[in-house]
Amino acid sequence: MIGYISIGLLGLLSLSIPVGIVLFLLGFGVDQWFSPFPLIRALGSMVWSASNSATLIAIPFFVLLGEILVRSGIAERTYAALDRWVSWLPGGLVHANVATATMFSATSGSSVATAATVATVAMPQAERLGYDPKLFSGAIAAGGTLGIMIPPSINLIVYGFLTQTSIPQLFLAGLIPGIALALGFLVITAIICMIRPELGGERRVFPFIEMLRALTHLLPIVVLFGIIIGTIYTGLATPTEAAAVGVAGAFAIAAVFHGVTWDMVAQSVIGTIKITSMIMLVVIGASFLNLTLASAGLGRELRDLLEGMGLTPMMTILVVVCIYIVLGFFIETLSLMVVTIPIIVPLVVAQGFDPIWFGILMIVLIEMALITPPVGLNLYVVQGARKSGHMGEVMLGAIPFVIVMLLMVVALIAFPSIALFLPEVMS
Repeated sequence: MIGYISIGLLGLLSLSIPVGIVLFLLGFGVDQWFSPFPLIRALGSMVWSASNSATLIAIPFFVLLGEILVRSGIAERTYAALDRWVSWLPGGLVHANVATATMFSATSGSSVATAATVATVAMPQAERLGYDPKLFSGAIAAGGTLGIMIPPSINLIVYGFLTQTSIPQLFLAGLIPGIALALGFLVITAIICMIRPELGGERRVFPFIEMLRALTHLLPIVVLFGIIIGTIYTGLATPTEAAAVGVAGAFAIAAVFHGVTWDMVAQSVIGTIKITSMIMLVVIGASFLNLTLASAGLGRELRDLLEGMGLTPMMTILVVVCIYIVLGFFIETLSLMVVTIPIIVPLVVAQGFDPIWFGILMIVLIEMALITPPVGLNLYVVQGARKSGHMGEVMLGAIPFVIVMLLMVVALIAFPSIALFLPEVMS
């Protein structure tokens, strides 16, 4: 059954059918051919129960927050401010790409939105200053992946919802690995540009007084992040309520910088509706597919397969990592999460692993899928913003950052406290 489902999934995706529809079609097929009793009669009830959750309300709020920051011009000011602080490093403006992506990851919660934001602002600078298009584009694509690791993360919210795991603890667990990945991206960029200085463009040093003035454009993002995370961990608000507070804060910041217009509000709302509708279609479709898979006994079949192989807990984790790396080449990241979580997470937890730790490990693997062809969404987002050159340049430029992510996977497996330290301290 596993083979039939895998072939069906890849075949339908190759036809460019929307992912949410693919999940429903697979669910219908599994229900028809493998399920002992018809579940399609319960489709209406299942759709309602899968979407009737206060936790999921946080998703449109965080999407709207990111839309406001992007469309009000705050992104451009943030990028210019970080340019003043990091362009003296080997690699110059490439570091501003990663730093800006890190800042926006701490507010938007979406990797694709973060990559699109930074790419739109940064690409004209690359052409004007003569940067190597491969490394410059790869840094944007990789930096954008931090949007699903650094809290607040939409993907962590979905993971917490599907596994009934504490979302605040997941947010805490993602903070250190997210910052470590950002620093790793900066380090690998500096090393590459010290070896090949011509790839990094011009290193620019700004007067210190100008750097201090630039902080006024960074402060609003830092304050907004502090408000969102602070209200969650002081108990003043749930993640959903904190997301609503964040939207109000984003509007206030946009108003201070005279970025609020009727067109901005309209475009932000339209963008939020499109992105949220896509996410919810995937979540609901995956819920139906998971229901049919459970009815058909796939979880039991996979468990028996792994147990029959006689694997130790560590070997099981390594097999799971390999599965996610391979599936990440072909399946869109959110779909990969919601399809595999109900099957993989119980197996991992049964082996004695912490579900919060595994959630962070999974997110790193999902991040990797965002910048590995042929279905790496961030690669296409960045290429779309370039409007010239070949897709292969973006793919090549992302390779060093994939290596950093693989090192983070190894580090998380070897030292689980990287993810569990903050949750344990706060609890």
